[in-house]
Order: sequence, then C-alpha cells, then structure tokens
Amino acid sequence: MASRLTKNKMTPSIGKIVARFDDLPKDAYEYWKRITPRDTGNAKARTRLQGRKIKANYQYAVPLDNGWSKQAPKGMSGPTDIYIKKRIARHILRK
Repeated sequence: MASRLTKNKMTPSIGKIVARFDDLPKDAYEYWKRITPRDTGNAKARTRLQGRKIKANYQYAVPLDNGWSKQAPKGMSGPTDIYIKKRIARHILRK
C-alpha cells in the first residue's frame, strides 16, 4: 500500500500567527512605560527592554510594581500581563 502526502496547510498559518508576535516585547515595554508613574521621571528613564525582558533598574521598582503609587495602584506587571494576553487572543482569533 502506497502512502500519499498532502500539502501541509497548517504550517504556513502557524508562521503567520507567530509573525504577528515579533513586536510583542517592544509593545509590552512601551505599554509598561506608558503606565509607569511619573514623579521625577527616574522610573521611566531607568526601565529598559533587554532582549525580550523588561528591566526596571531602580531601588523602588518592587514597591512601585506592588501599587505603592496612587498613579499606578495596580502596578505595571499585572496590567502589562493583561495587555499581552488580550493582544495574543486578538491575534490568534484573527484570520
């Protein structure tokens, strides 16, 4: 019995979906900075995107992310996580 190969239609679709996420780290970083409280500007100035990770390089990063500021009572990690999940869902459901 001979086997028959058919064209794989799924691989190109997966490639298109994955390509939609190329800018996700940069977009998440920009969102994070946008919602970072601004008093002196130090937190925004010392937050960087290193590869695919957001690095907050200042002493009060953890308290600030835990809602220490009235400007960001939910911090930045939680809202950024929600932003990322919504963006992923929107791209996966899009045809």
